[in-house]
Amino acid sequence: MDFIPVVETERLILSKHELNDFPSLTRLWASNSVAEFITGVPSTERESWMRMLNYGGLWPLLGFGYWAVRDKATGLYLGDLGFADFHRVVEPSVKGIPEGGWVIAPEHHGQGYATEAMKGALIWLKSQNKFEQTICFIDPDNTASLRVAKKVGYVEEKEVFMNGSITILLRQKLN
Repeated sequence: MDFIPVVETERLILSKHELNDFPSLTRLWASNSVAEFITGVPSTERESWMRMLNYGGLWPLLGFGYWAVRDKATGLYLGDLGFADFHRVVEPSVKGIPEGGWVIAPEHHGQGYATEAMKGALIWLKSQNKFEQTICFIDPDNTASLRVAKKVGYVEEKEVFMNGSITILLRQKLN
């Protein structure tokens, strides 16, 4: 049974991760520019493998998760995007609230892919009529992701201390 819906936008397809995405996903997460504002450290091949397994596991458990972002014309893997519940320990609690996240391969930055894909993902999430809101956390120095978040409707709520540093909690009402 396939739990992962396909979402199409003008230029992109959001779909489940495939085994042949793994080399590209590994390169993406091994990039310093990708890791800089997320984990701070590039991922090993094993960490990328576990991430890909986690992506697939979110869907049957939560009814939402992460998609592979692909160029509609070529099928080229561009990155990862979607929602999760990471059970973060922050105040206020965000458990049970879909947390949006996105990462696009550095060679594809600046082309509007994250904004376009996230708009499609949010339309899908709203159509589920199960959630009142979605949140995301973004490093205050990650100006590109903060721009994307604002373009797709997230609003800065407050700074929170998480994983040893300050990050910005953004929220979006879905109804």
